[in-house]
Amino acid sequence: MSNYPHYPVPPGGIQHPGNMPPVYVPVEQPTAEPLPYHRLSRTYPAYRWWKPVMVGLIAVGFYLVLMVLLMLGLVFAMFASSAPGAPIDESFAALDIMDMGDPLTFAFSMLSLILMIPALFWATRIMNVQKLGTLTSVRGTMRWAWLGTCMLVALGVLLLSFGVSFAFDASQGIPFEPDFTAPNMWTLILLTLLLVPFQAAAEEYVFRGYFMQLLGGWVRHPAFAILLPIPFFVLGHDYDIYGQLDVGLFALAAGWLAWRTGGLEAAIGLHVVNNSVIFVMGAIGLVDVNATDGNLGSLLVSAFTTSLFVLVIVKLANQKKIERLSPALPL
Repeated sequence: MSNYPHYPVPPGGIQHPGNMPPVYVPVEQPTAEPLPYHRLSRTYPAYRWWKPVMVGLIAVGFYLVLMVLLMLGLVFAMFASSAPGAPIDESFAALDIMDMGDPLTFAFSMLSLILMIPALFWATRIMNVQKLGTLTSVRGTMRWAWLGTCMLVALGVLLLSFGVSFAFDASQGIPFEPDFTAPNMWTLILLTLLLVPFQAAAEEYVFRGYFMQLLGGWVRHPAFAILLPIPFFVLGHDYDIYGQLDVGLFALAAGWLAWRTGGLEAAIGLHVVNNSVIFVMGAIGLVDVNATDGNLGSLLVSAFTTSLFVLVIVKLANQKKIERLSPALPL
């Protein structure tokens, strides 16, 4: 029988025999290498190289099912809102030309993109490839204070940019004439505030979240994860060459910021504010939200605005010591 009391020894401690109580000697445990944002799928023990591919395929299946349900809901809404005996072909014609000034078309367009969020999240959970939070940031969750900071910076930069543009137009004899009596103005503003944040976040989770971490699981260097998803993002926007270059520049900045700041907050903040400001201005007649053509001047202004946002965000991220790498985890 032992001559000393029994004390529990934590795992990794060393129990010394003798007449002294056991002594716990901490033993350094091996830890996994901290990883940048594009490599976060590698932090989960269940990761296999083929699992992210299966996530994408399953997500596409979920998305198609959800789109069928959305279409059925749209048809029901059209029948419910149309006057008795009125042809419903007119409502489908509005969808065919994608008039973003029409509230029903606007809502359908936004919801069709928002559905990517549940499709991606469900597929990720089913495949058990990583924690859902790692799609958001290296901390494993949304850093709300940092997101708010990024949105305020984006709002300030965009208001400055549009202010300069409107001042230049005024110098050329183009009047600044918002129309607060525009049809569907309040409906479109409300839909913008309710839907655009989720629409913008959905695109970021897919193109900067899923695709970056899919590629980052295979290739260590961040350039592949940042650059390769850009063509897919650009092809999803039906603009002319100036508009496509503008979208490509945004995708480059968003991907680089996701890697540099360790999460999607900066990209989501810029995306949400940019789209919201444009659609609100479209609701009061200041911009044409259906325009697909641009020019060199608008491209240069957009490039300056995006570059300024990136510079300010990086400076603030350094000051606030925003995490760029995941915590070191036990092997």
